[in-house]
Amino acid sequence: MTKLSRLSRRNVLRLTAGAAALPALPPIARAQKIQRTYPTRSVLLLVGYAAGGPTDICARLVAQWLSQRLGQQFVVENRSGAGSNIATEAAVRADPDGYTLLLVTQSNAVNATLYSHLNFDFMRDMVPIAGLMQAPSLLEVNPLLPVKSVAEFIAYAKANPGKVDLGTAGNGSPPHMFAELFMAMTGVKLTVVGYRGGGPALVDLLSGQIQVMFEGITSSISYVRAGKLRPLAVTSAKRSAALPDIPAIAEFVPGYDATGWFGLGAPRGTPAPIIEMLSKEIAAALADPGMKARFADLGAEPLPMGPAEFGKFVADDTEKWAKVIRSAHIKME
Repeated sequence: MTKLSRLSRRNVLRLTAGAAALPALPPIARAQKIQRTYPTRSVLLLVGYAAGGPTDICARLVAQWLSQRLGQQFVVENRSGAGSNIATEAAVRADPDGYTLLLVTQSNAVNATLYSHLNFDFMRDMVPIAGLMQAPSLLEVNPLLPVKSVAEFIAYAKANPGKVDLGTAGNGSPPHMFAELFMAMTGVKLTVVGYRGGGPALVDLLSGQIQVMFEGITSSISYVRAGKLRPLAVTSAKRSAALPDIPAIAEFVPGYDATGWFGLGAPRGTPAPIIEMLSKEIAAALADPGMKARFADLGAEPLPMGPAEFGKFVADDTEKWAKVIRSAHIKME
C-alpha cells in the first residue's frame, strides 16, 4: 500500500468517524439548552383528589421545593373525580413539554384494572419521573364507636353487618381497596360511602356522620394525636415509626399489607433532559433533612426512586391490586 493510499484511508476513516459523531451533537446541545432554560414559566402539577387529603399534602410539599429550587412556580391544581382519572387524562392529553406534571398515586395502579373503558393506558402514556413518599393508612374510627382494637372492630362489624359506614376517597380509591382487602380477609361487611377525596370523608368521620375509614396516616396523624380519632391499626405489614404504639393489622389478620405511595409523572414524549432534571431535584429533596422531617411529621417515609425503578415499582403494584380487584369482582365503568 502506498503512502498516498494510506493517507487517503486515514482521511476516510477520520471523515467517517466525524460523520458518525455529528448526529450525536445536536441532542446533547439540545439537552444542555433545556437544562439551562427549563422552566421559563409556571408548571402545573395536577392532583386527582380534593385539597386536604394526603395526595394534596404531598403535592404541595413537592411543589414548594421545586418552586424554590428552579425559580418558577409549580402550581398545584386539584381535579378530583373518577378515582383520579380526570386529572390523569388531563395530564396524558397535555403537551409533553414539561409544563404539566401529574402527582402519581396508587390510584393509577388500581385504576388500570378497575376501569374497563379508560381513554388512556397509564403505563404507556405517562413517563415515570421519581418516587416521592410512602405511608401506611390507618384503620381509624370515630371515638363514639364502641371498639378499641381490630379484634373488637371485627366482632362489632360482624354483629352489625352493613350497619357500619365506611368512608373512602372515592369508589375504587386506594382506601377503598384497602377496605376491600380487609373485608375479604376477615369476612366483615361494611357499607362503603364514596367521597370526592379523603379530605371531605375525614370531615364526616370527625363529625360522626360515618364511623370508620382506612385513611392515609399523612392526613390523619394530627387528629389521632389530638384524640379526635381513634386509631385501631396501621395497614402496613409492620408498625409505623411515626406511631409505634399502634399495632399493624397484620398482627390480627396475618398477611394483610397495604401501603400508600406517591410519585411524579409526565406525559409520554416529555424531553428526557427535563425528566432527568426533575428526577435529580426530587432526589435532592428526599435527601434533605428538612424534607425528611416534614415527611416524618406526616407519618411518611421518602420513596427515593429514579425513573426506571419507579416505573417498575408502579408496574408491580398494578399487578398486585389487579389480583385483589379480580378476586373481589370489583368493576367501575
